[in-house]
Amino acid sequence: MHDVLIVGGGPAGLAFARSLAGTGLDIAIIERQSHAALADPAPDGREIALTHRSVATLKQLGAWSLIAPEEVAPLREAKVYNGRSRFALSFDPKGGSEAELGYLVPNHYIRRALFTAVEEQPKLHFYTETAMRSVRTGRDHAQVMLTDGRTLRARLLVAADSRFSAVRDQLGIAAEINRLGKSMLVCRVEHPLDHHGIATEWFGYDQTIAMLPLNGRMSSAVLTLPTAQIERLMAADSGTLSEELTQRFEGRLGAMRVVGEPHAYPLATTWSHHFAAERAALIGDAAVGMHPVTAHGFNLGLQSQAVLAGLIVRAAAHGRDIAAPMLLRRYEMRHRLASRPLYTATNMLVGLYTDHHPAARLVRRRVLRAGAHLPFVRNTVSRMLMQPGRAPRLSRPNPGRELS
Repeated sequence: MHDVLIVGGGPAGLAFARSLAGTGLDIAIIERQSHAALADPAPDGREIALTHRSVATLKQLGAWSLIAPEEVAPLREAKVYNGRSRFALSFDPKGGSEAELGYLVPNHYIRRALFTAVEEQPKLHFYTETAMRSVRTGRDHAQVMLTDGRTLRARLLVAADSRFSAVRDQLGIAAEINRLGKSMLVCRVEHPLDHHGIATEWFGYDQTIAMLPLNGRMSSAVLTLPTAQIERLMAADSGTLSEELTQRFEGRLGAMRVVGEPHAYPLATTWSHHFAAERAALIGDAAVGMHPVTAHGFNLGLQSQAVLAGLIVRAAAHGRDIAAPMLLRRYEMRHRLASRPLYTATNMLVGLYTDHHPAARLVRRRVLRAGAHLPFVRNTVSRMLMQPGRAPRLSRPNPGRELS
């Protein structure tokens, strides 16, 4: 019998396990991948735009120091373009206490750092190369049957198993799932011109393309197109892909050269109707699967685990039930308040900027121009992107012993 069962060994699941270090709780993580794959994740092409708050959380978890400094690229400014116009709506940290909007870090390095941070954590168990077959929750405990035949029990079950969560389905929690019919191609590119640490998001009339600034004269190209077109590009050789990306970005950074392997991801957004059930909770993408256009998905997932962990740490310290209905309701309320405005605003933004109707094009131009003349709009978005670097405090016993 464990205290906490976490289904999913991705960043949200690993961070949640680490957040509970020092509580004395017995924790288990169930993950399809092998132990070796968790310890040394393969590159997946994704560069994560971390807010200052997320960096503070990773520091508190002991993971930030495990990421090599040369893999961290400062994000100094962001610009949004519309169609063929050279006019851009800019977001920067001017007037704030930070010099950057945030930082870009490869996803696989974050995963590796989080796994290293938890690997030797006392009372943490890994069930790898297996998956959940069925889930049952009751008044006293949750029960998970694995595909290898073993049955596990815990006082609390936490789903961190992607936006298409099988645990969520088994719990009977409905979700709003929007498959967008488009895919995102991501790859690193070298280019002769300096990006100056500026991220660009260009909403064309037949594509969306972003360039995320990495260290040196290198960027992460993020191209969104109908899935069939992305599949065609994935089948092309690196020279052809380099030429196509250069053309699609209109040579704004010079001739590009693809570095490494491209990766493609189908786009879908998800919103769970509930974030908790009897003796169970959803965190990360299992709760909210964001569209990547505003780069808030990872940060929101990290925030969700911190909120739930904070409530559990306090309950455990006072000898209370870590899966009490009131505790889980409080988590759901807090995370819904934090995530719903972002989820709704992001979907509205995507809808507005991907609508090819002439009226929508006119609205886009007016929105960009209005935003440029309303400083409070730019400042609000910049603050949303930056999120001050204060992580939720976890009042655990003897925190230095576990999180030094």
